[in-house]
Amino acid sequence: MKIPMYQVDAFNDRVFKGNPAAICILGGWLPDETMQSIASENNLSETAFLVPQGGDYLIRWFTPKAEIDLAGHPTLASAYVVFEILEPGRTEVRFETHKSGELFIKKTGGRLCMDFPSRPPRPVDAPDILVEGLGAEPQEVHKSRDYLAVFGSQAEVAALDPRQDKLYELDCAGIIVTAPGEDVDFVSRFFAPRHGIAEDPVTGSAHCTLIPYWAKRLGKKELRARQISERVGELWCEDKDERVGISGEAVLYFEGHIRL
Repeated sequence: MKIPMYQVDAFNDRVFKGNPAAICILGGWLPDETMQSIASENNLSETAFLVPQGGDYLIRWFTPKAEIDLAGHPTLASAYVVFEILEPGRTEVRFETHKSGELFIKKTGGRLCMDFPSRPPRPVDAPDILVEGLGAEPQEVHKSRDYLAVFGSQAEVAALDPRQDKLYELDCAGIIVTAPGEDVDFVSRFFAPRHGIAEDPVTGSAHCTLIPYWAKRLGKKELRARQISERVGELWCEDKDERVGISGEAVLYFEGHIRL
């Protein structure tokens, strides 16, 4: 069996920047264990699987370790593949998911704009293991699907060198760290050791939590964000109350087939 596969760098306009995602185009779902094996073989933070249906697409996402409920950068990358390769000239697409409902993506100029559910965090006490794992005391800690640790400056976030073994012990999908940005509204980093991801280069789904937090704190609906991983991600964000808008650019790195 030959399966078309593309690798797209999402949330930047240059290859080797942003977050690489693999996108596999299927005629129907493969067994879960096969899709998991493909994602593990790719060894990227996420591999997306698309199945055409009724003019749009079903989508699922796998990390090297597990299937996840929502992922941003492989959704952006999948929309890029639809608009630029599978159906050139198309500017809107709907993805149907198992656990996060319908996701809508539009192409506006050079950016792809995703409409995602909002996941506002709630304040919580900082678990000792979180502080120990990060190696620094955040000013605030919140929780949604992920822990959100808020620091005072971009420099503090950039300097973090977390202990992955400690963060692995936390009962959450991942750990977001964030602070006010120096030339953007906010910056962030994201760690997900339980999913086999020491540090994710750019995490769209984390912004489902970051956007409502910073929109409320800064009193503004439109925000500019940067994920300050080594590869760097650039995001344009909008708070829509029950939904969030997450926009970015993408670029194709390779296209080919995998053989099973």
